Amino acid sequence: MVSFTPTEDQQLLIETIRRFAENDVRPTAHEHDEASEPNPDALKVGWQMGLIPSALPEELGGFGEMSAVTGVLALEELAFGELATAMHLMTPALFAYPVTLFGTAEQRENLLPMFLEEDFAPATAALLEPGISFDPYSLKTTASPTEQGFVLNGIKAYVPLADSATHILVYARNTETGNQEAFIVSRDQVEIERREMLMGIRALPTYRLKLHDVTVAPDSRLGGAVGINYQLILDRSNVALAALAVGVARAAYEYAKEYAKQRVQFGKPIAQNQAIAFMLAEMAIEVDATRLMVWEAAWKLDQGEDASKDAYLTRQYANKMVLMVTDSGVQTLGGYGFIREYPAERWLRNGRGFPTFDGLAIV
Repeated sequence: MVSFTPTEDQQLLIETIRRFAENDVRPTAHEHDEASEPNPDALKVGWQMGLIPSALPEELGGFGEMSAVTGVLALEELAFGELATAMHLMTPALFAYPVTLFGTAEQRENLLPMFLEEDFAPATAALLEPGISFDPYSLKTTASPTEQGFVLNGIKAYVPLADSATHILVYARNTETGNQEAFIVSRDQVEIERREMLMGIRALPTYRLKLHDVTVAPDSRLGGAVGINYQLILDRSNVALAALAVGVARAAYEYAKEYAKQRVQFGKPIAQNQAIAFMLAEMAIEVDATRLMVWEAAWKLDQGEDASKDAYLTRQYANKMVLMVTDSGVQTLGGYGFIREYPAERWLRNGRGFPTFDGLAIV
């Protein structure tokens, strides 16, 4: 029987991130969401926890343990603190983890050391594309092989921290093979439009990115001639996003539960009203159920098993769960749930965005 009891190291990580979330992130989350700006002090403390270096190879200075289970434990706690901060802190992983998994020896040696520095690593990735129906298996961004390498053309959306990134991992469809591949592109090769104004994750700067006849050398293709396992990247991203959804939903549930215990109407706490009690119970069940799905999919990834079905279903379930739970949180607060000074409406806005967050997280 599989046991998901955290190891001693994992429990220590959970407790460390939980303290970080409660002390450094949550107190100012509303302020930075309103200002649509990240919290630089929290990001500095969060980066110093070394979450990304812990997954990098030991021979390059990391701790050498890329564990999906450990990753989802960390992401849930980060998102419990604040989703935009969680995504901001882990944006460099969108570049570092695929390079770790699939990069050539030269790519790993040249690119991974930047993620071991004291300062925040200026790297991101671009997968999502604008349009009514985004299909990650049929990217509109193209990579056309030439004698000089590849020519990239296309438009990307929701590219986090693109304005400050020196390295961008761009996913594109190889026009010769039809395969989805990844290419290492420098910031000065692309055109970055103005910042996108989103309904949620407002403290995370995201940008639309244009590639017009961008020429990259052959060694810019991640993995060289071998390429990447694109499906595995999507699987790891789906599991990561589901873990973040659990963190947001848990935050909404716990706040609503405590509010219902303290809010007195007609001489008794509203938590004693059957309708509220049943709603809170359903919220708790959905959060716990989704967490178990996330853990199982992450465990399969760590075992090297085919987790594509588990990862996809978990992500789809989490998308619906987080919207239901955060909406129920707003309902529990009644009229106060619609007031911006209360965090319930922020969790609902963030939760509504999960179906559109393709490629914004990875474990």
